[in-house]
Amino acid sequence: MNIKKITVLLLLNFTLYSYAQIERPKLIVGIVVDQMRMEYLYRFGPYFSKNGFNRLIDKGYLYTNMHYNYVPTHTAPGHASVYTGTTPVNHGILGNSWYIRNSKTKIYCTEDSTVTPQGNPEKPEEGLMSPKNLQSTTITDELRLATNFRGKVFGISMKDRGAILPAGHFANRAYWLSNNGNFISSSFYGKDFPQWVNSFNNEKKYMKYINEGWKLLKDQTFYQESLTDENPYEILSINKDNKAIFPYNLKSAYEKDGAKVLKSTPFTNNMIVDFAKELIQKENLGQDNDTDFLTLSFSATDVISHQTSPRSMETEDTYLRLDLLIADILSYLDTKVGKENYLLFLTADHSGAENPLYLHDKGYEVFSLKRKEIEQKLKDFSLKTYGNDFISTYYNQNVYFDEEAIKKNSINKEDVFETFADYIETFPGVKRTYTEKQILNASATDEHGSMIFRGYDKTQNGQIYVLLDPAYMEYMIQGTSHGSSYTYDTHVPAIFYGWKIPHGINHNKKYITEIAPTISQKISITFPNSTSAQILSEILEK
Repeated sequence: MNIKKITVLLLLNFTLYSYAQIERPKLIVGIVVDQMRMEYLYRFGPYFSKNGFNRLIDKGYLYTNMHYNYVPTHTAPGHASVYTGTTPVNHGILGNSWYIRNSKTKIYCTEDSTVTPQGNPEKPEEGLMSPKNLQSTTITDELRLATNFRGKVFGISMKDRGAILPAGHFANRAYWLSNNGNFISSSFYGKDFPQWVNSFNNEKKYMKYINEGWKLLKDQTFYQESLTDENPYEILSINKDNKAIFPYNLKSAYEKDGAKVLKSTPFTNNMIVDFAKELIQKENLGQDNDTDFLTLSFSATDVISHQTSPRSMETEDTYLRLDLLIADILSYLDTKVGKENYLLFLTADHSGAENPLYLHDKGYEVFSLKRKEIEQKLKDFSLKTYGNDFISTYYNQNVYFDEEAIKKNSINKEDVFETFADYIETFPGVKRTYTEKQILNASATDEHGSMIFRGYDKTQNGQIYVLLDPAYMEYMIQGTSHGSSYTYDTHVPAIFYGWKIPHGINHNKKYITEIAPTISQKISITFPNSTSAQILSEILEK
């Protein structure tokens, strides 16, 4: 045998040996809790069970100083960034919705008119969704490629964007919740909708939550970390008078609005867990040698905090209930997949601010701003200054100009942008403005400017970005929102648990975009194609 043949055989044997040494868990579960603040683990932690969040912390690895590194800190870009390992400037999901300059139209993050709805949604448009607007691959995509599409990927959420974007381009399916209580999907994932899902939907399991109503999980005196049940900082649409007061009679609300009422309760989280357990069984996840991936996004936490604020009993009760669901998921995975056979991570798509009126009443001079009022001021200023309305819209703190109209009036557009930028900086609650030129030439030492750049696309963002002062927001008086570059919107938990995950805690500042490449390294697959590949090395030690 000549030396060339020996070399080829040695290389072949090495390749086969190397492949045989690749170890992976049978199942990866990625959990995103919508609008979860890191401080909830501190504030609610003593009241959580030992088998939910506290089990993840006590036996897993907790990052206490995890942050988003861009704006806007919204749901769609948050989910996309966790799973692509990059920011909106690369993955293209610039918000839940955004405005396109040239066409002067708004686009929803997962809209796709070329597909057909599946699962019998209440309205067809609920199912006209796909990941086509996502420009980067996800960790779930790379797993599909690495296993030659034998490893299965599924995404589940109340929100379409919370299911579709984590599951990626190559998912077997993503499922989200229609207003009629059905889990639905689209033809993007194939023409044949699974019969087991139709059967699940036909059982209308959600009716048990309607019939039971929403009462506090524990005695009202237990909720020491919340404001009083009735306060001026909250509303809740499931009551006819919008008052957020326990208990909530969901039967009467159901008679008026149908199953949609569940989307303002904690029980969509229960529905997701019910559906996830059924999916794991029906699709045989974690049952062979090819790693599967299940993404779960819990949205009830976001909807309820938006309406009632982070300090409400409703928010605290929702997290106490979610803690029990986390325990339920872990117990099910222990039995179905095996304690040592699954890897789980939990994080959030963004955090959330305090209610400005609550802060104001405590002596902090802040308040909520109204987007429509700001837009009207800009239009009035344009007419007064130039005799023309050059404003296309004001959206997501972006000012969009009609550059064609500016050009027709033979005015230098950069002068117009600078004039408006100076004017906007006179508004109460505005810290400063960034013009397109300033954003595209952002200095790394300008923390806010560099975060704006990472979420910016000059064809789909405005020519001016408006940075508000801390604690200000464009929102209604009650509840809360998110979207800023301040830590109250960027700071989220990140916990890794299970297969070959060491136990520990880390207080150093880390970024959400490090999660996906870390999982890639952990299971020996290719990085998502736009990630910067910065990793959380502590997770790789075991």
